[in-house]
Amino acid sequence: MGFTTAISGLTAAQNMLSVASNNIANANTTGFKRSRAEFGDVYNNSIGGVTNVTPGAGVKVQRDAQIFDQGNLDYTQNSLDVAISGEGFFVMADSPTDTNNRFYTRSGAFKVNQDGYVVNNLDQPLLTYPPNGDTLAAGFSTGVFQTLKLDSTQSNPKASTAINMSFNLNSKDTKSVATAAATATATATETTLATPFNAADSNSYNWSNSSTVYDSLGNAHTVSSYFVKTDVLDTTTNNPVWEMHVYMDGTDATNNDMLGAAVPTTSLSGSTGSTVKPADTTIAATTPVTISFDSNGQIATLNGNTTPLSFKTNFFSLPKTEPMQITFDLSNSTQLSADYSTNTMSQDGLPIGNLTGVNVDASGVIFARYSNGASIPMGQAAMARFQNQDGLGKVGNTEWIQTINSGQPVYGVAGTSSFGTFTSGALENSNVDIAVQLVNLIIAQQAYQANAQGITTQNTLTQAILNIR
Repeated sequence: MGFTTAISGLTAAQNMLSVASNNIANANTTGFKRSRAEFGDVYNNSIGGVTNVTPGAGVKVQRDAQIFDQGNLDYTQNSLDVAISGEGFFVMADSPTDTNNRFYTRSGAFKVNQDGYVVNNLDQPLLTYPPNGDTLAAGFSTGVFQTLKLDSTQSNPKASTAINMSFNLNSKDTKSVATAAATATATATETTLATPFNAADSNSYNWSNSSTVYDSLGNAHTVSSYFVKTDVLDTTTNNPVWEMHVYMDGTDATNNDMLGAAVPTTSLSGSTGSTVKPADTTIAATTPVTISFDSNGQIATLNGNTTPLSFKTNFFSLPKTEPMQITFDLSNSTQLSADYSTNTMSQDGLPIGNLTGVNVDASGVIFARYSNGASIPMGQAAMARFQNQDGLGKVGNTEWIQTINSGQPVYGVAGTSSFGTFTSGALENSNVDIAVQLVNLIIAQQAYQANAQGITTQNTLTQAILNIR
């Protein structure tokens, strides 16, 4: 019995040595989770049960448990390196054509393979949820798995539909122009601007700014806005009225199709690029937009309307493209005693772009970045967690598989429920503490030596009995 007990101790100590050595060997393995040897004592049972004088029969290895503590993050600056902070696993498919055979890992060292798929070092593709559209607001089809394949082709252009513009018009500017609408309310300001307005004559307006917009083919066009201070006073604010003339590529684009009026759907394109307007009575003769400001210098009305502080223009001189309608939002513009300035200018159109990179946000949304400034969601990385993650089956390469003991996987996305979050440009290091493992080696070595000594002692006693004469 003594030999058997000591041998079980040797086996247990050897297992502890192996576990500690394996932990140390994987101290630099990305996503590795250390193991811990767990033991139980053994008793020989008789029919009457274990008595108070029954000695133990040794020790047995119950299991090598995985410890899923969080590892430290190592920042790599590689956008396809992704670390999980908190609970959850990446979900990997066996191949692009086999997404039902799945593996789970904490190692987020991803790359793009020769076929354009986002894969790990085993060439297993990452499983994601497909986007419902080209914008983040459209959301994702969670529960529907896809392998993520990056499209290296050019991104489609997007026609401009809106310009958000805020500016300041200098209230101290004394130059103005008397208009045909001037009445007894006209100010005594010196009239120095040339008339009529001419975009080519800088003496016929006070100030101008410009923005670049794009048509449906991705062609760039310059939209210029010209501001003219008139001698007419707004009857409500008693402040001077300004005129705004909008031109695109030198052609007047301001018309009475403003403030939500109907827009014709007839094709407006001319093969020669000349101005072509449809026969539609909602389009009136061109006229400038009138702007007035309140006593605080904030914009008050457009064309006499207090809301909305925006207007629409139609551009008809675009060859072989869809017609463009652009809404100008001026709601944050001012008239203060400061220099003319454009405070903000943004538009929503895009030219053709080439793929320049990929980035991942904290919720696992993977964006393709293009040279035209577009950032299109390609998918959202799926995450999995288990009721008993200690019951997962180890398959090597810092991957696990589902087992009966682990239970069914619960799928979701980062940052929701009990799932952790993603950090792009970082990897999760092994959670092995080398100092602790070295101490465990010493403890296991001592246990091994002690059990070996137990065998030596038992052998001495056996020899003493055999030598009795």
